[in-house]
Amino acid sequence: MTPPPDSPRPRRFKASLLPILIPIAVLIVVAVGVGSWLQYRERQEIDTVHTVGSGVADRVDVEATVQRVDAAARELLLRVRVTPLGSLGEAGGTAPVADLGLQTSTQTLGDLTFEAHERLATKDVKVAITGGSISDYPFDAYETEIGFWAVLGGEQVPVRMRFSSNDTLFAVFPTPTTSAEEAVLALDLTRSASLLVFAVFMMVVMWALAASVLIGAWYLTTRKQGLLWPALAWMAATLFALSAFRNTAPGTPPIGCVLDWFAFLWAETVIALCLIAVVLAGVRTALAPDTAART
Repeated sequence: MTPPPDSPRPRRFKASLLPILIPIAVLIVVAVGVGSWLQYRERQEIDTVHTVGSGVADRVDVEATVQRVDAAARELLLRVRVTPLGSLGEAGGTAPVADLGLQTSTQTLGDLTFEAHERLATKDVKVAITGGSISDYPFDAYETEIGFWAVLGGEQVPVRMRFSSNDTLFAVFPTPTTSAEEAVLALDLTRSASLLVFAVFMMVVMWALAASVLIGAWYLTTRKQGLLWPALAWMAATLFALSAFRNTAPGTPPIGCVLDWFAFLWAETVIALCLIAVVLAGVRTALAPDTAART
């Protein structure tokens, strides 16, 4: 007799999937939770404003914001907005009462000058960074120093600096080193957590693809499958796709960095050798019947 239409097989099939679906669901929840925590931390770091310098009423306020860090050029772009307060400014702090000169640290490429009674404009300055090397990507780290001293009408006046960073590829850690009349910050720059996670993920994927091609090559050569064109196309596509995947690394790292020596170059070598081995073994297998027939 045939089983009735309401056979319990579908229920048994669904029940057998539970041991697989539950760990997958837990893994997804944990991954989303960790990602949310990392994103929240990075957002907090970007939104944090560090204040250093004098707090008197008659002072010059400097808002310094990192716009971009160029590790290859070994410099960062700093956007500076100056506001004289109290008796030092006029028209709500939009213009100084006398000629204002803003002297910077030795790492900053150039001082800033503003004419008396002229509207102050935001300016971009470049700051040199030292230490570290971009060849250590994504584990490279740098350091620099930014500082401001204000001279108004030939006399030094107090300065307060409000520092922040808008570069999502770098995490900036400031340390105040200042006196009563100046505002100085020592900066330590490292790659952001999201960039580090993505770069490590890229290296894991590169090794996983290389291992997949190696397993496929071992199967084709040991089973003497001959020239399987779909398999050869897959290996060749992986070889060239890996190069495009490597070029998507954030921050455009140069060839020869840690990312290359830890994963990319070796993965490309493994895939290329596997492709050559499969072709040679396939040609030998394909020519074997013709050789036997002639013999």
